[in-house]
Amino acid sequence: MDLLSAFLTIIGLALFESISSIDNAVINASILTKMSERAKRWFLTWGMLVAVFALRLGLPLLIVFASAPQIGIMGAFTATFSDDPHVIEALEASAPILLSAGGIFLIFLFLHWLFLEPKTFGLHGEQFLMEQGVWFFAVVSILLTIIVWFALQQSPLMAFGAVVGSTAFFITHGFKQNAEAAEQKLLSGAGSSGMSDWSKILYLEVIDGTFSIDGVVGAFAFTMSVPLIMLGSGLGAFIVREFTIHNIENVKKYVYLKNGAMYSVFFLGLVMLADAFGISIPSFVSPVITFLLIGFFFWKSHEHLKSQKGAIPS
Repeated sequence: MDLLSAFLTIIGLALFESISSIDNAVINASILTKMSERAKRWFLTWGMLVAVFALRLGLPLLIVFASAPQIGIMGAFTATFSDDPHVIEALEASAPILLSAGGIFLIFLFLHWLFLEPKTFGLHGEQFLMEQGVWFFAVVSILLTIIVWFALQQSPLMAFGAVVGSTAFFITHGFKQNAEAAEQKLLSGAGSSGMSDWSKILYLEVIDGTFSIDGVVGAFAFTMSVPLIMLGSGLGAFIVREFTIHNIENVKKYVYLKNGAMYSVFFLGLVMLADAFGISIPSFVSPVITFLLIGFFFWKSHEHLKSQKGAIPS
């Protein structure tokens, strides 16, 4: 990978991570207002280190290692920069499994948002599809069946990877639902009476970890390089912390940014599936798609904000 591609990858990862984490940043900012200054500083300083090193480095490293355990932990970290033919061969052999799992995970994540999650409707057809939410489980089941069928023609392990991606989605979705409920309790104060600031910090760290999984899986659509994932996603996590501290009220006004993040998730899932099936996708495609989609929904949010201001009588 040349320097320009690496730079585009890091910036694309940072943008994707920061936009996809906005919802969590909004709730975190609200919870932090109910904590002491000392606890806030601790969470925003040491919590940042946990978010970057424990999650944005540790989780991608474990994913690569799990898909190719024969290369070892250090091999998983340096795999994309290694000249060792055994490491390169092991990574190439395991890539379709990892990519099919990640692709299914991201596409299911998008479809769940499209069919079931409350949203500000940004495109024609979103409201209609949400009204058909009962079909979500039928759609993802049929989609998984089709992809597994075609994957079996190439590799049973790739088909297994698709099933793993589906399983991972439903497991993490259950954890996310619990995390959202915990956040709402903390936000309303119903579950926070009698809780110390340190207990709230622990809650926030666990919740952050749960919500970071989407971004980490999506990162593999940009690159298989763990160091680049750590740099790009870590930069995105830092931007999210800045949103949390300084600009969250302004960010909340851009109502379609979440739409941009979710359509990015969908296209990144397609890129991962295409790669898994041997369709070569240039490394610049994922960052460019992310820039274009988020840029479009940022512009749409900006226009919406201008129209709202214009509607207020002077």
